[in-house]
Amino acid sequence: MKAFIDEHREVYGVEPICRVLPIAPSTYYEHAARKADPDRRPARECRDADLSQGIRRVFAENFGVYGVRKVWRQLQREGIDVARCTVARLMRQMGLKGVVRGKSVRTTVSDAGVPCPRDRVNRQFTAPRLNALWVSDFTYGAPRPGWSGVHMSGMR
Repeated sequence: MKAFIDEHREVYGVEPICRVLPIAPSTYYEHAARKADPDRRPARECRDADLSQGIRRVFAENFGVYGVRKVWRQLQREGIDVARCTVARLMRQMGLKGVVRGKSVRTTVSDAGVPCPRDRVNRQFTAPRLNALWVSDFTYGAPRPGWSGVHMSGMR
């Protein structure tokens, strides 16, 4: 938006453009002032820039495998006092993700060639009387010792 205003400000002026666009003129002028003088940046933005360098350094030193929790703990050990949610936000903004250990569990192997079963109740799960409608659900779960099969539940 700022680039658009910069392109057309000589012809139309800043205030008329801002009246049409959803931006206040003071916001535009403040943004331009911060671009010209980085000392006018908010404290959070300055701290985020410093923290981002530290987060990127810790992430790189550990071969790009550390996630939010381990990066946060390493920063704490180095004496950098920062909230875990801040590390999570900055890592998300920078596109940094830790490596997840273990195999991913594949619960469904769908076959496009097989037709889906018909919906015999037309998504109406209320029954007019007892024993008129039975619905089942397959729930896959991963308990602690390993992978376990199927849990079925019925309802009337």
